[in-house]
Amino acid sequence: MEQRTRQPGSLTRERMKTPRAAAVAGILFSVLLITSLILIWVSVPTDLNEAGSWLPRNWYTVNFALHLVPFAGIAFLWFIGVLRDRIGAYEDRFFATVFLGSGLLFLAMLFASSAVAGGALMVYGAAPDKLMGSGVYLFGRTVTYQLMNVYALRMAAVFMVSTCTLSIRTNIIPRWMALLGYVLATLLLLNTGHRYWIPLVFPLWVLLISVHILLANLKPDVTAVPTSTNQMEA
Repeated sequence: MEQRTRQPGSLTRERMKTPRAAAVAGILFSVLLITSLILIWVSVPTDLNEAGSWLPRNWYTVNFALHLVPFAGIAFLWFIGVLRDRIGAYEDRFFATVFLGSGLLFLAMLFASSAVAGGALMVYGAAPDKLMGSGVYLFGRTVTYQLMNVYALRMAAVFMVSTCTLSIRTNIIPRWMALLGYVLATLLLLNTGHRYWIPLVFPLWVLLISVHILLANLKPDVTAVPTSTNQMEA
């Protein structure tokens, strides 16, 4: 009986496709979110009670930063999908539920905070005097701050913890990288909002994982040995 085999290298390409997709999606998410956060950080004063004097000169910059968020979210959703696919049959139901739920909640609250901030900017563009006189500006800043720094970052921390736990069990990333994730997740959980660089921790950690996955899968596969299509008959 003739043994059926695949063409040389086909197994390797199939195995590498998902990890590379995860790496590209993670890098894209990290770059877009980091860019958005830095643009907002350098444009908007950290004082929540600030009267909005930054709006006339930095309105377009912040508006551009907010428009990057949906694309970062799409890349993050793709990152979750392909990373979960890579875990595959080794997926633990409990941690997989926490992994998926926390990731989706983070994404939902990231979108919600960006929508509130974007809505306030649209009001300012249409009627600047009405925005500042109605209290909408202060309300929008406060809601955006609470959604991002209190809720979204906590969900990002839970996502990191569950990802690190699954990673230790399945060895999809090095152990030291998972342990670093636990430490950074603790920083996010204990964040009081006074350190404004803290939101950068999550996309930087995703970037670290993504670069590692990409570099690991760019290495030549020495285990892939070409086999002949003409095998001995049994």
